Amino acid sequence: MSQHTFIAACAFGLEALVKRELHALGYEGAVMQPGRVAFAGDVSALCRANLWLRCADRVLVEIGTIAAADFDQLFDGTQTLPWEAWIAADGCFPVSGKSRTSQLTSVPAVQRSVKRAIVERLKRAHHTDVLPETGAKVSVEVALLGDRATLTIDSTGPSLHKRGYRRLVGDAPLKETLAAALIELSVWKPDRPLIDPFCGSGTLPIEAALIGLNIAPGLRRTFAAQQWPQIGADHWQRALSEAEELIRRDTPLQIIGTDIDGEVLSLARYHAERAGVAEQVHFQQKPFEELRSKREYGCVIANPPYGLRMQDDRQVQQLYERLPAVLQRLPTWSHFVLTAMPDFERVVQRPATWRRKLYNGRIECTYYQFLGPRPPKKRQTSEGESHQLSDAQQPSDAQQPTSATPVFGGPVFGGLDEKAHSQAALFESRLRKRARHLRRWPTARGITCYRLYERDIPEIPLVVDRYEDALHITEYERPHDRDLGQHAAWLALMQKTAARVLDVPIHRVALKSRQRPKDKLQYVKKADRQERHEVHEGGLKFLVNLTDYVDTGLFLDHRETRAMVRREAAGRRMLNLFGYTGSFSVYAAAGGTESTTTVDASQNYLDWAAENMALNELDGPQHTFVRQDALLFVEQLPAEPLFDLAVVDPPTFSNSKQTDVDWDVQRDHVRLLGAVIARMSAGGVIYFSSNFRRFRFEQQSIGGVTFREISRQTVPADFRNQRIHRCWRLIVASGLVD
Repeated sequence: MSQHTFIAACAFGLEALVKRELHALGYEGAVMQPGRVAFAGDVSALCRANLWLRCADRVLVEIGTIAAADFDQLFDGTQTLPWEAWIAADGCFPVSGKSRTSQLTSVPAVQRSVKRAIVERLKRAHHTDVLPETGAKVSVEVALLGDRATLTIDSTGPSLHKRGYRRLVGDAPLKETLAAALIELSVWKPDRPLIDPFCGSGTLPIEAALIGLNIAPGLRRTFAAQQWPQIGADHWQRALSEAEELIRRDTPLQIIGTDIDGEVLSLARYHAERAGVAEQVHFQQKPFEELRSKREYGCVIANPPYGLRMQDDRQVQQLYERLPAVLQRLPTWSHFVLTAMPDFERVVQRPATWRRKLYNGRIECTYYQFLGPRPPKKRQTSEGESHQLSDAQQPSDAQQPTSATPVFGGPVFGGLDEKAHSQAALFESRLRKRARHLRRWPTARGITCYRLYERDIPEIPLVVDRYEDALHITEYERPHDRDLGQHAAWLALMQKTAARVLDVPIHRVALKSRQRPKDKLQYVKKADRQERHEVHEGGLKFLVNLTDYVDTGLFLDHRETRAMVRREAAGRRMLNLFGYTGSFSVYAAAGGTESTTTVDASQNYLDWAAENMALNELDGPQHTFVRQDALLFVEQLPAEPLFDLAVVDPPTFSNSKQTDVDWDVQRDHVRLLGAVIARMSAGGVIYFSSNFRRFRFEQQSIGGVTFREISRQTVPADFRNQRIHRCWRLIVASGLVD
């Protein structure tokens, strides 16, 4: 059989992979130029290459390379080539072209010249005056580079990335060819687990399954050359039969794709079914933050959002900052991330082992490869077979090594040093001491929710609160020398230490970070698990949520203040401004108040407050819940005695959507208290508190009341920080203050 020169066209950066794929098929490839790998073979090579190449875009037949300094040379040279060997007398042969550094800059004119030359050649070769172009399509391309022209025909048709299984696509789909390249550039083998935590419509896990089962990627599609009469159907049939015989259906695979979008996962399952790998790929709907696995030595291969799929670049930045904290849970795994973020390594605070420039469509990306520990070599089997671990892919010219991370070293992200374990021992000792000191509180005082640890050891800046059978741990910012992954591992160690020492199941320990808000933004939601459970205080019941917000729904530092409110609530009309989840209102109702008015800007908190009231069987029409900005609400009321008891516990800062003016406790407390006093009866009592450390109470600017700071009496004994808040008790001298 005659030999031909073929060209495997691919995306920039994938030439070495295509060359290796050709070698596996038995052909020696040579990189001609970026994106083109030449190889020689008979027509069976054309069939097999189309079926098996995972990373190439198409397979071209090189008809010839000619001089093309001008149009005459181009026309004459084109006529000398054997077009009749590939194009029948009735063949359809559209011509496309491209020109680079050539004097023939008019591509349409180049295409016309080539078309005329081919027509003249075919007429002579086929002994005809008419070329109807009603037969098989043979697409011709002329590529000008300088004074040379390479003429090829396309044997593939639709690009090789169109495997035939993906009929529907979601947003920003990853091409199948690039997905296969990401897998082949990783250290993944079929005997290792693989997770794609941003799987979208499932392309990457499906390509991994095709590789794992040795399914030819082109097995479920057709190619342009299948219609060419010059290539007999027997060539295609032999190639297809070979591909079918080489499938390894019994290969066990551990491939998981996760995504937060349930609709796109439906697409993924549909595509896996069409690809014939539905049983080998498991798709799960879950956020990236919940990524975990008990398996070892796997590979995370991810194509996370670049900022092009999300409207808010800040969301993407936060996602990338969370990567080390999540991936450190997989200490034996290797991690591979394709992203267009230019400072990715700075954000994750970890240099990659290798990095390679790739293109996702027209987006220039970098493929960061973090190699984890090498799996242990498997022992020789009883049959004498030995299973050797394959090394990582050797770097090509397109890769750049980094020296900071050793190849196959320890955990990529995380890892704990002796200092961390020493701190854990100190933390354990302190927790045991505090637990012994407070062990009788639940039975002797009836207090089941209390503070156990409050940054007692400076280098362990945590706050640990016990909510009956659960723990709530909050981290406060403090300088340290750990990177993001190491710090996440450190926090996990402290969480496990607290759970073990205090005999609380680890799933009942909530861990959150309380970082100072930037740009005066309020604290945002931490999660959306919506898990509430019931706790008890002062003979009352309250719902708390330990996972979703910085705060839990019950401020433990106001335990004593709530008791004071209950003691003097009988028969009074109570106003609860910035009511949050209504704990003060519940205490007042339990104390026999005539009515309560709970005001907050959040409907979620007001619903929560109403649930707390109902939980204690205290609900009724005398208890109202108002969604409004607190200051606006009070100032819109008539200036007359409407309340006898008020609790004003404002945040330090708030940017409510209901008003154009932000709340600032230092600036606005005089105005707010003046408005409240004007609505209080003579002898009415106001409890005002603030947890702003630098707060100055401007009592000289507030008239019509007597003041007494009661902070010492209101801060509970379990709080080491006796300035956790400041609190004043105000008594109104007259019912109306101008």
